[in-house]
Amino acid sequence: MYLKNALRAATALTVAATASAHAQSLTIATVNNGDMIRMQGYTDQFTEQTGIEVEWVTLEENVLRQRVTTDITTKGGQFDIMTIGMYETPIWGANGWLVPLTGLSDDYDVDDILPAMRNGLSHDGTLYAAPFYGESSMVMYRTDLMEAAGLEMPDAPTWEFIREAAAAMTDRDNDINGICLRGKAGWGEGGAFITVTGNSFGARWFDEDWKAQFDQPQWKEALSFFVDMMAESGPAGYATNGFNENLSLFQQGKCGMWIDATVAASFVTNPSDSTVADKVGFALAPNKDGVDRRANWLWAWALAIPAGTQQEAEAKQFIEWATSKAYIELVAANEGWANVPPGARTSLYETAEYQAVPFAQKTLDSINAADPTNPTVDPVPYVGIQFVAIPEFAGIATQVSQEFSAVYAGQQSVDEALAKAQAITTEEMEAAGY
Repeated sequence: MYLKNALRAATALTVAATASAHAQSLTIATVNNGDMIRMQGYTDQFTEQTGIEVEWVTLEENVLRQRVTTDITTKGGQFDIMTIGMYETPIWGANGWLVPLTGLSDDYDVDDILPAMRNGLSHDGTLYAAPFYGESSMVMYRTDLMEAAGLEMPDAPTWEFIREAAAAMTDRDNDINGICLRGKAGWGEGGAFITVTGNSFGARWFDEDWKAQFDQPQWKEALSFFVDMMAESGPAGYATNGFNENLSLFQQGKCGMWIDATVAASFVTNPSDSTVADKVGFALAPNKDGVDRRANWLWAWALAIPAGTQQEAEAKQFIEWATSKAYIELVAANEGWANVPPGARTSLYETAEYQAVPFAQKTLDSINAADPTNPTVDPVPYVGIQFVAIPEFAGIATQVSQEFSAVYAGQQSVDEALAKAQAITTEEMEAAGY
C-alpha cells in the first residue's frame, strides 16, 4: 500500500513540477527537533522530483515561535512555509493569516489524519496546517534502574509513585538523576510542562469568569511538589533544560525517568544515539492520587503557509510531500519503522510493522486520552491542555514561565512566583478586556 502511495505521489509531484517550473525556492522555518532535522536530509528527493529548491531556517523552539509570530503579524514575508502548532493555527487561520489547505490531492488522503490532529489544526472545519508529527506526553524510564530500585512502573502511575521512584533511582556519585523534567522558560517549553502538571493536581489557569487562579491552593501544591521533587532527584541547572537538553541527558544514561513528548520515544530507543536504547520502558503521564486528570498534553508540529506568499502552489506541494503516507514509507525504508514521524495518520497505527514498535500503542493511547475541550478538573472557559487558546496567552505564559524558572534557579520562592504570576495574568487579561 505504502509503495503504491509513494509511486503515485512521485508521479503527481513530477506532473506538478512541469506546471510550476518558474519556482525558484521555498524558505521554510522549522524547529530544531530530531524529526525535522531528519526531514531536511530527504529534501533533495523533493527537489529532484519537482525542481523546487528548499532553503531551511532551523531555530530553537522559543526563537522559532518569536520569529514566525513576528513575521506573520507584521506581514514580513520571510517564509513560504512555517512550522507552527495547535495553539497558533486556529487563531491565525481565523485572522486570515494562513492559506487554507484545501484542494489537496486525493492521494494525500486528508481524512487519514488523526481526528485529534485534524481538529486541532482547523478553524471552522477548514484545515490550516498539516501535521508533520503529533504527540502527547508520557513517562519514559530506565527499566534496569527501576528494577534495581525494587520497584515496578505501573501502566498509569501517580505523581506520588514517580517521586518515590525518582528518589530511589538517584545516584549522585554516578551522575544519575532520578528524573529529568523541563524547567526552561517559554510558554511551550517549561511553561507547557508545569501547566499540565498543574492540571494533574486540579489547578487551572482561569475560572469560568476568566479570573486568574494562581492564588489557589492547587497551584501552590503543584509547583511546590515539582520544585521539591527536582531538588531531591533532578539534574543541576534544570531551570534551563528544555526538550532537547533532557533528551541528551536521557540518551547519555543520566536520567532514571523523563516525562515529555511521546515523539522522543524513537530517539531514546535508537541505539545509534542512545546509550540506554535497550533499557527503556513507557507509561502514561502521571496524575496526583485522587485527581482525574493526567499530565499529558496534545500537540502537533505542523506545516502552514502564510497568506501573501508568492509561491502558494509550490508550498502546498512541499506540505503534501512532507506530511504524506509516502514520506512515512520513505523514512521507514531507510531508517526503520520506529523512526517515522508518529501521531499524525490513522493508517500508520493500522500498519503491522508499526504496531510492533514498542512505544506505538502507548503513544496512541496518550494522544487519545488528551481532551483539549475538557482539560481540567473544574470547568474552564477555554480550549487547550498545555495552553489556553486565546491570542493573549503566549505573551502572558512566557512571563509566567520566567517567574517559575526563577524558582527553579533558586532566585525566588514558590509563593513569590505565584503572586507575580497572579498579578501578571490579571493585569494582562484586564487590559485585553476580559
